[in-house]
Amino acid sequence: MRTRTLGAGLEVSTIGFGAMGMTQSYEPALDRADDIALIRAAVERGVTFFDTAEVYGPFINEELVGEALQPFRGRVVIATKFGFAFNAGGRQTGLSSRPNASRRTRTSSSRSSQTSGTAPSRTTARPRQDS
Repeated sequence: MRTRTLGAGLEVSTIGFGAMGMTQSYEPALDRADDIALIRAAVERGVTFFDTAEVYGPFINEELVGEALQPFRGRVVIATKFGFAFNAGGRQTGLSSRPNASRRTRTSSSRSSQTSGTAPSRTTARPRQDS
């Protein structure tokens, strides 16, 4: 698999794996064991860049990706998007890129995806909010 460098030295496969559809948007959903097998098969074929977000589920997608990639720590990069606001019930209520929301996301996403939350294990991106 070909690779490319992101930023200041984060090397990833040129083909990435977007996991959104595993927990939202597309029906019928595969069962969890099939999703995990599919993610692991991607790694075995050379994919090292995986994309998720706290909003997919919410949080369920990060948990799935984290569980599936646990055996491959140090060999893969998990990117997650943040900047979403949630109510006490976990429902998305809007956007929030405030510093406290970013810190909360780093903590909860690291826990959900079973990572340390530090590069090169994980990169983050915020959703763009146009004025």
